[in-house]
Amino acid sequence: MSDFIRHLLTFILHLGLFGPLVLGVLDSSFLFMPLGNDLLIVALTAQNHAKLPAYVAMAACGSTLGVYLLDLLARKGGEEGAQKMMSKRRFDFLRKKVSERAGWMIVIGGLAPPPFPFTLVVAVASALGYPRHRLLALVCVTRIVRFTLVGLLAIWLGHRVLRMAETPAFLWSMVGFILLCALGSGISIASWIRRSRAAPAKA
Repeated sequence: MSDFIRHLLTFILHLGLFGPLVLGVLDSSFLFMPLGNDLLIVALTAQNHAKLPAYVAMAACGSTLGVYLLDLLARKGGEEGAQKMMSKRRFDFLRKKVSERAGWMIVIGGLAPPPFPFTLVVAVASALGYPRHRLLALVCVTRIVRFTLVGLLAIWLGHRVLRMAETPAFLWSMVGFILLCALGSGISIASWIRRSRAAPAKA
């Protein structure tokens, strides 16, 4: 298992600039990848400090593109479609918060780590008709700020990050992280499919 994780991490790191772009799209979709891009930027920046601006730009572009794709679906589905992504109680709570201060909710979501429900906030904001250009601008700016801070932290830690990445504890923690992402993604997709099927039945 550790060899598999080592090869997987090596493959992701070898994607270079495309790694943050791909994970950025996935991170803003229905998949469950908490802190995936943050960890990748830490690893990449620790190896090459000079490329931090490029890593940040690609990660921010990936997140913005992922949000754009999510916005297309949520805006088309409206409130009824957004309700299929979450429980009614959570939807009602987020609808109230987003209706009152959508911009601030998006800003906080772009900066805050999990468990803040960033994807759900975006889906509700889009379903309620929040301006797309403003949504994408806020996501892009906040992600640039977040990933820049993460990269600066990696520069500060320097080679300690690389030494830590070689330890068995780190490899096994990545095993747990990948399994958590796979389980969370499966639950997220299954829940969305279940609610999608239940909606016509109730109607």
